[in-house]
Amino acid sequence: MQNIIENFREEPLSNPRFVYTSLAKFKQNGIEKDWEIVKAHDSVAILIYHREHDRLVLVKQFRPAVYLHNDNGMTIELCAGIVDKELSLQEIAREEIEEECGYRVPVENVEKITSFYTSVGFAGSKQTLYYVEVDEGMKVSEGGGIDNEMIEVIEMPIPEAKAFVYDESIAKTPGLMFAFMWWFATKENRSE
Repeated sequence: MQNIIENFREEPLSNPRFVYTSLAKFKQNGIEKDWEIVKAHDSVAILIYHREHDRLVLVKQFRPAVYLHNDNGMTIELCAGIVDKELSLQEIAREEIEEECGYRVPVENVEKITSFYTSVGFAGSKQTLYYVEVDEGMKVSEGGGIDNEMIEVIEMPIPEAKAFVYDESIAKTPGLMFAFMWWFATKENRSE
């Protein structure tokens, strides 16, 4: 995937669609305090295992906030999406799997792993982590996202996954790292 970034700049946020900033004011143990916070949507993330290829299916995409820190901005992540519609979390996860990675899976195959809070120092949004297995019979498109998303679907061979978790040169999320560790602990031997 070509990634040419030009004229990158920061501007004040007006008319936000996905995140809202505010100053929380409160009293803790008798002491007045304030804290800058970001209100953000909760999200789902899905670890996808391709049975026939014996690989983990991930997405690669540009993230502007990461670009501020590494002048590259490319991340490797789990398939994921925000919770912004009146569907069950499993249904949202199923939609994201099809939109981003191109696999149509039955909602009942989307298995919940756990949920946790992310960016607790300033946002505290909740992410629910799921697992699903796919095969080529479920493939309905090349994926890549919707609208103007530029998502590259990648498949990671299992032998590379453990080293990947600890490779600090690749931008990735803690949710991905946790999901990989969960997979190694609960599913890995099934692929041998």
